[in-house]
Amino acid sequence: MDRQGFLKSGHIPSLFSAFLYFDISFMVWVLLGPLAVFIATEHNLNAAEKANLVALPVLGGSILRLVLGWMTDRIGPKRTAQIGLLVTMIPLLWGWQFANNMSELYVVALLLGVAGASFAAALPLASRWYPPEYQGLAMGIAGAGNSGTILTTLFANRIAQHFGGDWHVVFGFALIPVVLTLLAFSFLAKDSPNQPEPKKFVDYAQVLKQRDTWLFCIFYSVTFGGFVGMSSYLTIFFNTQYGLNPVKAADFTTLCVIAGSFFRPVGGWLADKIGGIRMLTILYIGVALMMAGISTLPNLSLATVMLFLAMMCLGMGNGSVFQLVPQRFQKEIGVITGIVGAAGGLGGYFLPKILGNIKLATGSFSQGFLILSGIALCSALLILIVQAQWKRTWIGDGGKVRVG
Repeated sequence: MDRQGFLKSGHIPSLFSAFLYFDISFMVWVLLGPLAVFIATEHNLNAAEKANLVALPVLGGSILRLVLGWMTDRIGPKRTAQIGLLVTMIPLLWGWQFANNMSELYVVALLLGVAGASFAAALPLASRWYPPEYQGLAMGIAGAGNSGTILTTLFANRIAQHFGGDWHVVFGFALIPVVLTLLAFSFLAKDSPNQPEPKKFVDYAQVLKQRDTWLFCIFYSVTFGGFVGMSSYLTIFFNTQYGLNPVKAADFTTLCVIAGSFFRPVGGWLADKIGGIRMLTILYIGVALMMAGISTLPNLSLATVMLFLAMMCLGMGNGSVFQLVPQRFQKEIGVITGIVGAAGGLGGYFLPKILGNIKLATGSFSQGFLILSGIALCSALLILIVQAQWKRTWIGDGGKVRVG
């Protein structure tokens, strides 16, 4: 890659701003995942209630991603991101000063979804500055903001423990990087002069009529939804199943989150080499095997290794899905990205619900992980079923597109 060409082709301050906004927003989005251990103790929550608490921000992010996507089309990614950061302060202030019962906490959890919707502004802010030959790198840098999850799992419970288990204060501390990010973003970010025409409702309707749209929604709900859902829920799992204290449980979660965060670009790169279909099939089978292994509830060391590998496969799967999407929807990439991204969030909402409700009903996580294994296996089978038609019918500017 021509490094100098990349540096000169776009707008580095805006690219950095997109990464920073995405990173801090992701940190806020999953804040309740580690803190749920403290909150559950204070409010005596059962397994299903704990799962609901950590699932609601993901649901909010899925819904609000469509809203922020609409705003990005009409007022630009910079203004949309600034509004997103301002609105993000509301649940943080509420959680810090006022949320003392579960009803309020559920509202706070849902409102935290605005931070998860940051995809809709951060990625277009970066993407629109760069020509096609540098899109992969620009989107990879901006998308690396999902590493913000690591900040939460590393520090949230440590801060709460330092203040005697007072989880409210963590919301107050989280306001500091949000305010600093808003200031930096306002000074550094700049909308590209090349802004596309706003998408119309009919554009979404046309894409939603196509079967492949729904297939990609399914595939991304398993990969991205699996990553976000596990990131939010693993602290509860390690605490409940292995009796780890809140800080140690979050530290083990961090190990697994690192795998999912930093292997996403590897998945895209490998998909370019061996084909997205083949790559996704291998990864889904890998997830199915790891989840089946975890369902036996092995010792902590083996469970951590399996979860690390499962998260690695899910992270690479995210990159692999979006290696395929632009090939199938070359002209509708803006619309399809929003739709598929929202579906990914929905997958992240259902995963904690599955594990939490099964745990409450049976007293064990085993059946929940077996269900997750079955979902991954069904995804692999679905790809095998549709791949022949995909290879026959996907047409690019120069003819047939090889995808696997």
